[in-house]
Amino acid sequence: MSVSRPLPSPEFLVLHSQRSTVILEHHVEEAPIWRYWGPRLPEGCSPAAGLRTTRPLPSFMLDFDQPLTLVPTFGVGWFGQSALLAHRCGSDFAQAVTRCDIEWSVPARALVLHLTDAVAQLCVDVTLALDDASDVLTVRTRLTNLADTPLEVQWLAAATLPLPGQASTVRSYAGQHNHEFLLQTDTLSRSLWRRENRRGRTSHDCFPGAVVTTPGATDDSGLVFGAHLAWSGNHQQSIEWLHDGQYQWQLGEWLAPGEGLLAPGQSLHTPEVVATCSLQGLNGLAANFHAELRARLNWPGGSMRPRPVHLNTWEAFYFDLKSGDIMALADAAAEVGVERFVLDDGWFHGRHHDRAGLGDWWPDADKFPRGLDALVQHVNALGMEFGLWVEPEMINPDSELHRAHPDWALQIAGRALITARNQLVLDIARPEAADYLFGKLDTLLRSLPIRYLKWDHNRDLTTAGLAGGLGSAGYRAQVHALYGLLVRLRAAHPEVEIESCSGGGGRIDFAILRHTHRVWASDCIDALSRLQIQRGFGQFFPPEILGSHIGTAPTHTTGRSQALAFRAAVAMTGHLGVELDVRHLDSATRQNLSAWIARYKAWRDCLHHGRIWRGELADGLVWQAHGDAEARELLLFVYRCQPTTHRYTPPLRLPMLDAAVRYHVEQLAPIEGEGAVLSPSPFFDALRDGGLELDGAWMAQAGLPMPRTTAETCFIVRLQKVSA
Repeated sequence: MSVSRPLPSPEFLVLHSQRSTVILEHHVEEAPIWRYWGPRLPEGCSPAAGLRTTRPLPSFMLDFDQPLTLVPTFGVGWFGQSALLAHRCGSDFAQAVTRCDIEWSVPARALVLHLTDAVAQLCVDVTLALDDASDVLTVRTRLTNLADTPLEVQWLAAATLPLPGQASTVRSYAGQHNHEFLLQTDTLSRSLWRRENRRGRTSHDCFPGAVVTTPGATDDSGLVFGAHLAWSGNHQQSIEWLHDGQYQWQLGEWLAPGEGLLAPGQSLHTPEVVATCSLQGLNGLAANFHAELRARLNWPGGSMRPRPVHLNTWEAFYFDLKSGDIMALADAAAEVGVERFVLDDGWFHGRHHDRAGLGDWWPDADKFPRGLDALVQHVNALGMEFGLWVEPEMINPDSELHRAHPDWALQIAGRALITARNQLVLDIARPEAADYLFGKLDTLLRSLPIRYLKWDHNRDLTTAGLAGGLGSAGYRAQVHALYGLLVRLRAAHPEVEIESCSGGGGRIDFAILRHTHRVWASDCIDALSRLQIQRGFGQFFPPEILGSHIGTAPTHTTGRSQALAFRAAVAMTGHLGVELDVRHLDSATRQNLSAWIARYKAWRDCLHHGRIWRGELADGLVWQAHGDAEARELLLFVYRCQPTTHRYTPPLRLPMLDAAVRYHVEQLAPIEGEGAVLSPSPFFDALRDGGLELDGAWMAQAGLPMPRTTAETCFIVRLQKVSA
C-alpha cells in the first residue's frame, strides 16, 4: 500500500470576495508568483505545491524556472513584457526583486507587497484590494528610487494580471469625435495585443480598458474578465501569450520622455487598475464595474439625488446668445418639465465664435451688460437650477489672458504653436495659472447660485512642454494638476455638480469620476448612433452618470431624423437631457416632449439603481432592462434599429427572470412616430390595456413575444413579480 507524500508548500497569499479569488505564491527572496485570478474558490483551497515543482523544465531553457510574477522584470531571465523598464545612465537596466515583505491591511481582502531590489537600489510597493461587494480587484504600484543617483523610468505597469489559457478574444473600444465606444473584437493568439494612447487625455479613439472573453461566453453567461486604467491621460495596455499557454495583461500610464525621471528618494505612483471577472458574461461584468463606481462617486451631500432633467443650450443657440432669447427658452423648458437649465459656450468675455475668449472667465458685457444675475434669477424663479459651461484648461491666442501671459500656454521653445479648434492648452501645472483659474471660477460660484458646471476639454495635447517651453514634458503633470484643481474647487463648493466633457467622450474614466458626477458620452445625439455608443459605455459605467439628450431632427451631427418617441426612448435610459430649441416646437410636439419627460421622472428611480442587462436579438433588435438585482421589477426597452427581415419577429428571451414566479407585464408607452406601423394582435392589445400575467420560466426560456413594427421604434414594458 503506497502512502502519498505532501509536497513542500510555500506560503500562499489568498484574497477572497463573494464571487472571485486571487492567489499569489510568496517567496521572501523574489516577487510573488501569480497562481490564480478567477471565479471564487472554496475556503482553504490552494495549489498543491509551489509552481516550479509542477513544471518540468523543457530543453534549451534556463536552469531556473521564471514564472509570471506580480512584477516581471527585464534582464534576469524573464523574456516577456516587463512591468518595469528603467536605468541609471545605462546601468542598472536589469532589475530583480531580492526581498518581498507582506503587509496585510485587511485580512483576506487587501495587502501591500513591499518588493526591494538591493542591487538596482529600488523599491516597488504593490497594493491589491479585492472588494467583497463588487468583486472588483484594484491594483496600484509605487516605485521608489533608493539610490543616490537618478533613475530614468520608461515604463511602470500599474498592474500585471494573469489570464487563463482559455481566454480567446479581447473586446476593446476605438472611435473618434461623434463616434465613441466603437467595439473592436480581436482574437488572442501568440501575437502581442497592444493599445496605446498619447493624446494627453483619456481619448475618443483608445479607451483605457478592455474585456477578455472565453469560448462560449455570452451577454449573460460564461467566464469573462475586464480591466480599466483609472487615468485621464496617456496610457498603454498589452496582452501577451506566455509559454505555459497562459496570458499576462499589463496596464499603465504611457510616460513621455523625461516624465519618469526619479531623483534620489523620489517615488513614481501609477494610476489605479480596476479589474474584475464574472461567470455571468458581459452583463455580470458590467454589474461589477457599476457597483464599484457607485461606491466611489463623491456626490454632493454624500448620496445621489434623483437625476434632474437637463436642458443644454448649445444646439439651440451655439454662440448666438441673446439674454431675451435665453430667458424665453428657459420659460419653454420649465413648461415641459426641465429641472436644470445649462448655459453652454458663448457667455464669457469676447466669446462670439470659437476663435477668441477662452481664459477670460467673466460674462461678456455686450451679451450680458449686467452680468448673469438676471438670467440666473429668472431660471431659479421658474423652479430650475442653473448650470454653466466652462473650459478652464484651454486658452485662445485671442484672449486677454494670453495677451497678458503668453508663456502660460503649453509650448516647446523653438516649436510652432499648434492650435486645435483655434485654441491652445493652458499650463495648469503652473501654480499661478491654477490660482488664476480657481479665482475666476470661485468668483462665479460665490457670486451666483450655480449648481452645475459642464467642464469641457476640446483638444489633444501637443508641444506639451512645461514652464514656457523650457522644461520637461507636461502630460502627466497636466492631469495631476487638473485633479488638484477639481479637488480644490469641490472643497470650496461641495454643493456643485460637475460634468466631464471632452469633445464628447474624450475624457471618461474612473479617475475623472473621483471628482465629477456626470459624463458626456458623445457630441453625437443621433438616437441610432447613441444606441451603439451607450452600449459600449455601459460595459464599464452605470446609467445615472451618462448624459443622454433628446436632440433635434434632423440631427446636427449626422443629418438623420428619428421620431421624438424613439429619440426620447434612447435618451431616457441615461441621465435625461434636452438639446433643442423648445420655443419652436408646435403644441402637439411640446406636449409629447412633456409626456416623455414625465415618464422619465416616474421611472428614474428604477433606471438609476440596481442592475442593467443588455442584449441583441436577430432581426435588428437591441434591448436593455433596468431593475433590482433580484429582477423583482424591470423596465424593458426593445429598440428596432432596422426594418424586419422576418415574417414573424422572434421572441425575446429574458434569462434574468425568476423561473419560479409569474410576472405582470404591461406596455408603458405607445409605439409611435411618423410613419410608425404596429401590426394588430390581441396579445399586444392586452399588454397596452392593463397588461397580462406571464410565467417567468416561459419568458426566460421561450421568450417574450415581440411586436411587429417599423424601424426606429421602441417597445417599452414593465415586468413585476406577482406570485411565487
